[in-house]
Amino acid sequence: MPFSLIGVAKKKGSSKMSDFINVSEIFGENVFNDTVMQERLPKKVYKKLTEVIKEGKELDPETADVVAHEMKEWAIEKGATHYTHWFQPLTGVTAEKHDSFISAPMPNGKVLMSFSGKELIKGEPDASSFPSGGLRATFEARGYTAWDCTSPAFVRQDAAGATLCIPTAFCSYTGEALDQKTPLLRSMEAINDQSLRLLRLFGNTTSKKVTPSVGPEQEYFLVDREKYLKRKDLIFTGRTLFGAMPPKGQELEDHYFGSIRERIAAYMKDVNKELWKLGVSAKTQHNEVAPAQHELAPIYAEANIAVDHNQLVMETLKKVAGRHGMCCLLHEKPFAGVNGSGKHNNWSITTDDGINMLDPGKTPHENIQFLLVLTCILKAVDKHADLLRESAADAGNDHRLGANEAPPAIISVFLGEQLEDVMAQLISTGEATRSLKGEVLQTGVKTLPDFRKDATDRNRTSPFAFTGNKFEFRMVGSNDSIAPPNVVLNAIVAEAFSDACDILEKADNFEEAVHDLIKEQASAHQRIVFNGNGYSDEWIAEAERRGLPNIKNMVDAVPALTTEKSIALFEKFNVFTEAELVSRGEILYENYAKAINIEARTMIDMAGKQIIPAVIKFTTALANSINSVKAACDADISTQTDLLKEVSALLAEAKEALAKLSEVTAKGGTMGEGREQAIFFRDEVKTAMDQLRAPIDKLEMIVDKEMWPMPSYGDLIFEV
Repeated sequence: MPFSLIGVAKKKGSSKMSDFINVSEIFGENVFNDTVMQERLPKKVYKKLTEVIKEGKELDPETADVVAHEMKEWAIEKGATHYTHWFQPLTGVTAEKHDSFISAPMPNGKVLMSFSGKELIKGEPDASSFPSGGLRATFEARGYTAWDCTSPAFVRQDAAGATLCIPTAFCSYTGEALDQKTPLLRSMEAINDQSLRLLRLFGNTTSKKVTPSVGPEQEYFLVDREKYLKRKDLIFTGRTLFGAMPPKGQELEDHYFGSIRERIAAYMKDVNKELWKLGVSAKTQHNEVAPAQHELAPIYAEANIAVDHNQLVMETLKKVAGRHGMCCLLHEKPFAGVNGSGKHNNWSITTDDGINMLDPGKTPHENIQFLLVLTCILKAVDKHADLLRESAADAGNDHRLGANEAPPAIISVFLGEQLEDVMAQLISTGEATRSLKGEVLQTGVKTLPDFRKDATDRNRTSPFAFTGNKFEFRMVGSNDSIAPPNVVLNAIVAEAFSDACDILEKADNFEEAVHDLIKEQASAHQRIVFNGNGYSDEWIAEAERRGLPNIKNMVDAVPALTTEKSIALFEKFNVFTEAELVSRGEILYENYAKAINIEARTMIDMAGKQIIPAVIKFTTALANSINSVKAACDADISTQTDLLKEVSALLAEAKEALAKLSEVTAKGGTMGEGREQAIFFRDEVKTAMDQLRAPIDKLEMIVDKEMWPMPSYGDLIFEV
């Protein structure tokens, strides 16, 4: 069913005006945004608050009280009874504690509704109950949430009613970051400072602020909720731990960009409506490659707002799916054998007066500022490829990265023909004198309009691709926060800018110095540039020859956090302390082991309580059938007998594998938390899981469908 940004009919054939959405009327209606603040705040208070937001000034208590009061009044008008500090701890999801606006009963029996500046600015969740990697002991409970006034508050409406949500950072009593937001804000300050240094060298005195902008493309699967509830693996782990491929998968490529079915279109309409009310600029939607897989992409926003919005997108996708009798799966690989889901993190840096520092212009070879920025980014990615890879590492993403559906685990940069040619000129002669131009597209059809094609193609196999005026980091997992990759991007580019400015600020001849530096960086970091097929075996061998790291799994990626160069980078720009980096490494190891442990225990439960009993029931029925035929007549029963032998052999293999998995899982649970345990779960437990899955998936193809205890892949991905 065709989808329109203006509206979609709820039912086939419906054309009532009430079925349509006026986007301009509802967009941002539940956001305490700049328009609302201008309308409701006294001019003096509004001015002070905008100075805090734009210039990082201190927020005084008097101003905070006025803002809090007006925010409360606005939220109550929206039906809100409670407020919450909405934050992003290191759990992979958001967190919140709801407090009502009730302050105290009055003598007349009424109740006073209030919300102070202090309550707006500071909250106090239990810091010992969230992952801290050793920064907080069980008895050290105090932690603080602090209002991030650069990300607007919003009212969320759901079954709980309406709640005022205040985006906040979360830190320990001693000031360490315990969340995704705090390091992101620190990294944004770092790239702002160093970008302004670089711009000043080129004579720019008007830009006052530089902000990283991000547009994350979100992929997801939809399955029928009734079928979902019949699969313990989906319920407990978010992915199928058993499952044979149906006769058809994604081979025909007919789902990608295909016509959106009515049930899905109705769901997408409601998702958009919810997001638009929250000021999330949901822009693009389409069917993805795999059956039952889809994508949603917003317009760009400042990095911290984009991080908040992406969390809202994931929460909304899940919430709205339930209303439509479906479940939204955000796991990176919910189904073996078909494409998994990722998140393309489109990143650029823009000034407050509208200059995109990654815009090459029509003649990139003449744009010296752009060439310096570009070669600085090449240096940053080459130097910290391991750290960038780590920022996209998790247990779910291990199933995607390196497969022919996602970027390889090797970090490389795609520049395209135009910029690669410019780089080649710089490296060979020290000067670029031309830029390749886009030609007129030749379609061979006279009635089609003529237009100029881009000067370069795109490369979907590249992990880090330049796409016109931004870089697209394609490795991020669909279930992950986009904060970690953007923290890394901001920090490593800030370092490269800082190094360049240190050189150029001391130069006697700026023009000569900048040309020399561009050539030097282009030559020194040429190895990171690759425009070819990142899926090919040849590239793996070539990358090894170039000395590029090939980090194949999460456990091997984590050490990049605490190398000497990483610690020096993050401490230089006050993004992380060494203690915070060590703690994050511990959390990642712990999360990996826990994720695999949950999957293993779920497999043990499903195999022991559901699948093996079903197979025994089938073999019993088959054996009885053979005996009945034997007793009734002298017919040839060799086929049935062979089938019984095959099933019995697979059943024995499954039981043996189940015993092995139970043994190694129990052993892993007794180990101390940390890298050693994570390695054990990766090498021993995960291997045992694969050994159990193999015979059971074969059995699924033999056992009577009516006896198989759970919906098949075909039921899940083709019957939505």
